[in-house]
Amino acid sequence: MSCRVKICGITNLEDALIACHHGADALGFVFYSKSPRYISPEAANAILDQLPPFIVPVALFVDAQRDFIDSVLVGSSRWIIQFHGNESDAECASYKRCFYKALRVKAGDDISSLVDDYPNAAAILLDAYKEGVPGGTGDVFDWSLIPSELSKPLVLAGGLSPENVQAAIERVSPYAVDVSGGVEQSKGIKSKKKVQRFIELVKTA
Repeated sequence: MSCRVKICGITNLEDALIACHHGADALGFVFYSKSPRYISPEAANAILDQLPPFIVPVALFVDAQRDFIDSVLVGSSRWIIQFHGNESDAECASYKRCFYKALRVKAGDDISSLVDDYPNAAAILLDAYKEGVPGGTGDVFDWSLIPSELSKPLVLAGGLSPENVQAAIERVSPYAVDVSGGVEQSKGIKSKKKVQRFIELVKTA
């Protein structure tokens, strides 16, 4: 089974359609105001209205207020959620949507136990830990910390790029990989060539 690809940090329609054209399985939209890749609910839902079928739109939140999350989700039944903060499993599940839970990995973590804390998650995303930064650091973490078997499908993030994604897939065998900064030409703007190359490398890994 080939590895899936999520292109995260989408801020405009052109980048979204380029990613879809080259074979992305999912697109991530960042609803965290401190991120340089932040997009408003209105702009994101306008993009979603023009996406082709079978593309999964993922709404990323970091300890967001319920009314703000609802303002995104009301735009489409297609949204699934990626929780990137300190949300509990019960809080995540309360939205009655398919969700992923992101965990930031550092040495000494019992990853299996952390994953088991989210029994309602459809998948677990593992990202690099950096103090005070909830994600999108562009840093690679030590893949050897990941257990060989987890109770949930694994989405691997953290500093992935065309230069290292095949090595990551070979080492970790994730269900999917997630990239943002590694395929950008500037913050929030994707490089068409990097997006195309990244997806090609994943699909041929």
